[in-house]
Amino acid sequence: MRSGYVLAPLLVGLSFSGTFPGAVAAENTSGQDSTGVKKQSRKETVVKKNVPVVRTEQAVADEPEQVIVTGTRDPSQTAARSISPITIIGGNQLRATGMTDIREALVQLSPSISREVNGSDQGSVVDALSLRGLNADQTLVLVNGKRRHTTAAIAVDASSQQGTTPVDLDMIPISAVDHIEILQDGAAAQYGSDAIAGVINVILKSNNHGIHLQAVNGGYAAGDGFTTGENLNAGFKLGHRGFLNLSAEFKHQDRTQRTGIDPRTGKNNDLATGQPQVTRESIETNFGYHVTDAIELYGFGTFTHRDAERWAFLRAPSTTAADGLSGMYPNGFEPVETMPENDYGFTLGFRGKRLYGFDWDLSSTIGGDHDTLGDYNSANADAYKETGYSPSRFFLGSYSNQQWTNNLDIRRGVDLPFLYSPLNIAFGGEYRRDTYSIGAGEPLSYYLSGAQGYQGETPQDAVNAARHVAAAYVDFSTQIVKRWRVDLAGRFEHYDDVGNARTGKISTRYDINRFIGFRGTASTGFRAPTLAEQNFAAFISSPNYATGQIAANSPAARALGSPGLRPETSTNFSAGMILNPLPRLHINVDGYTIYIKHRIVDGGYASGARAVEAYAAAGVDTSGFAGDETAVSTNYFTNGASTRTTGLDITARYSSDFGRYGKVDWDAAVNFNHTNVKNIARTGEGAPVLNAQQISLMSTENPSNKLIFGGIWRQGKWTVAVHEIRYGHTTSNLTFVSGSNAFSTTDFYHQINRPRFVTNLEVGYQVLPQLHLALGGNNVGNAHPSRVPSFTADYNNNLYDTLSQQLSEEGGFYYLRADLSL
Repeated sequence: MRSGYVLAPLLVGLSFSGTFPGAVAAENTSGQDSTGVKKQSRKETVVKKNVPVVRTEQAVADEPEQVIVTGTRDPSQTAARSISPITIIGGNQLRATGMTDIREALVQLSPSISREVNGSDQGSVVDALSLRGLNADQTLVLVNGKRRHTTAAIAVDASSQQGTTPVDLDMIPISAVDHIEILQDGAAAQYGSDAIAGVINVILKSNNHGIHLQAVNGGYAAGDGFTTGENLNAGFKLGHRGFLNLSAEFKHQDRTQRTGIDPRTGKNNDLATGQPQVTRESIETNFGYHVTDAIELYGFGTFTHRDAERWAFLRAPSTTAADGLSGMYPNGFEPVETMPENDYGFTLGFRGKRLYGFDWDLSSTIGGDHDTLGDYNSANADAYKETGYSPSRFFLGSYSNQQWTNNLDIRRGVDLPFLYSPLNIAFGGEYRRDTYSIGAGEPLSYYLSGAQGYQGETPQDAVNAARHVAAAYVDFSTQIVKRWRVDLAGRFEHYDDVGNARTGKISTRYDINRFIGFRGTASTGFRAPTLAEQNFAAFISSPNYATGQIAANSPAARALGSPGLRPETSTNFSAGMILNPLPRLHINVDGYTIYIKHRIVDGGYASGARAVEAYAAAGVDTSGFAGDETAVSTNYFTNGASTRTTGLDITARYSSDFGRYGKVDWDAAVNFNHTNVKNIARTGEGAPVLNAQQISLMSTENPSNKLIFGGIWRQGKWTVAVHEIRYGHTTSNLTFVSGSNAFSTTDFYHQINRPRFVTNLEVGYQVLPQLHLALGGNNVGNAHPSRVPSFTADYNNNLYDTLSQQLSEEGGFYYLRADLSL
C-alpha cells in the first residue's frame, strides 16, 4: 500500500472543488454516487469501477472533479462548480484524526461545526453537533441521500441543545464512510424539515474488493479516558453486476474526571463532570445489484448497540445523613445512570434510467432508536425512611422513536434551443410516519423523591405519539448562458399534527472567467416540532416540592395558556465569491444571514396556583406537597423567540512542491458567526419566557469565530500533518451556587471564555506496503477552557463552562493508529 492512502490529511473542509488535497473521489471506487448514476466530470470522464483502491495522494489530486449529490438534482454537478457552499471531507480524513466517531472527527476538520464542552444526563451520550451556531436539530442528516432517523434520547437539561433529539452520528460506523458532503446553506425546499442550517450527507463506501483494518488506541493527558477503536471494512463483488461492502466496528471509551476538590470530603472524588463511559458495537452493509442494464436494486443499513454509563453528583456522607440514607450508604454514594441503546436504520430501493426518458429512484427507509434508562448505586430516600428498605438499582423507563420514510424521485434533462445546457427537471414525493413513546419506570423509581441521580418516568409521563407527513417537490436547474447557472426549487409538506409548510429556493452562480466567480442563494425553510418536543414530560416530586416538564400540546400546558407548538420558519440569504488567482491557489468567501422565527425553547414557566391547576389537568395531585402552592412549579416547550444569525466562511488551499524535500498541501478556513435574539414571547403571567442565561445559550455560547490552518508534508514513506485550531471567545451567564444570589433565575455571573489555541499533530510512516503506523495528538499542548469561579462550580464540579461550545474540557488526547490493507 502507498502511504497516501492510509494517512489522509487532517485538513479543513473547503467548498471550492469540494475539498482538500487528496479528498477527491478518495475512496468511492465503484464509480457511483448515492443515486446510482456514474460519476462524470463535465467532460464526461468516467471514474472506472475497478480502479485500484490504493492510490497516492497525487494520483487522487489528478483525478476528475468529484460529482456531488447534496444540494442538487443534477447528476453532473461537481463540487468545483457548485452553486451553494459545499465541503467534502473524505472518510480517510475522518479516520486520520484519531477520533473513533464521526462527530468528534468533524469538529477537528470543519470550522463551521462545534459541539458542547460537556452535556448532562443522556444528552452527554448523544453525538449532537451545531452547524453555523444553530441547534443540532436544525441540521438535516442524510445517509446516501436518504433522511436519517433521530435519537429518542432528549436533551433535558439546560443547555444550548435543550429539547433536541438530533441524529446521533456515533451510531454510524466511521469505518463505513466513503466521504461526507456538508451543504452549508438552507435546503428545506429540497429536503424538507430540519435543513435550516444545512445538510450533512454521509456517503457510504461501495468498493467491491479489498479488506482494510484499523486500530486506534489512546488516552488523555490527565491519564484517564482510555479509548480503543477497532474496525474492519471489506468489499466483495456480487457476480458481474453488483457489489457488497461490509463494515464492523468496536469502540470503548473510559470515563474521565474533570472535577476539583469536593469541600464536603476534602478529596477529588466526585466523578460527575467528564465524558461518560461508553462501549459500542456496530455493523453496516451497503450493496447494489444491476437487475438489468437500466435497473439497479440497492440497499444499505446500520445496526448499533451501545452501553453508556454517566456518573451523577456525589452524595457525600454529610448529604447522605441529611437524606436519611446513612444506614444504607454510611460512606456516601454516587449514583450511576445507565442507558443501554439499540439503534438501526435500513434502506431498500430500486433506481433506473431511461424509462420513457426519465431517471427514477424508488426507496423505503425505516430507522429507529430505543433507549432503556437505568440507575444503580442509588436509593429512594423517602421509601427508605418509610420502610427501612430501598433498592439500589432501578429501572427508570424507556424512550423509543421510529421513522418510516418512502421516496419517489424522478429526473429528466430537456434540450431547449434558447438555453446553453439542457434544462434539468426533477420532481418527486415523500411519505413519512414518525412515532415516539415514553415508557414508565418501576414504581419506586418515581415514588415521592424517586431514585437519586435521575428520577424515573411516571405513568402520567408515559406517551405513545405518531404522525403522518406527506411532501411533494419540484426542481429546475440549467445554464442559461455559458457562465451563468440557475437552480429553482419548491416544496410542499403536510403534517397531520402541525399543518402545512411551503418553501422555496433560488440559487445562481456566474463565473466571470476562470479566475473569479460569484454565487448566491435565497430560500425559505422550516423545522417541524419533533414529537419529543410536543410530548416529552417529566415529573419530579418530594415531600417539600413538585416540579417538572409538561407536554407542550397537553391539556395541562393549554391550561397555562400554551397555544401548542408550531413549526419554526426561516429565511436564508447567502452570497459568495470564488477566487483562483494562481494555478494552485483556491479561495472561497461565503457570507450568510439566517432569520428564524418561532424558535422552540424551554420557557413556558409557571408556579403556585397556576402550576397546581396545570398538574390537575394532567391528572397529578399536588395537594400533599407541604400544603404550599408556592412549592409547585412547572414548564413546557414553546415558540419563544426569533433569532438572526449572520456569518462568514473563508477557505483557502495551496500546494507547494519542494522537489526531493517533498510536497506540502497548505489549507486554511475560518468561520465568523454571531446570533441575535429578539421578539421574546411571554408566559401567561406576562413574564418573558427567556431569561439572560437562556438568551446566552442561544446567542453567545458558540465561538464568535473558529480558525483552522496548517498543512501536510509528504516525502517518501513519511507524512507529517500539523494543524492549529483557534476557538474564538464565548460568553455565558452562569448560575450562582453560593452567596446572596445563589440559584437566582434573574441574576447571573457573566463568564467570558477567552480564545484558545489547539495544536493537532500526526506523524506517519509506511512500515510495509500493507501497513501504515501513525502517532498523533489532538490538542498536544493540553489546552483547557477558561476556569469558572468557585461560586458557580457546585462542590467544585464544573471547573469549566460546560455549556460553551468551545474546545473540550478533556485536554490533550494522544493516540497510536495502525492501518492494515489486504
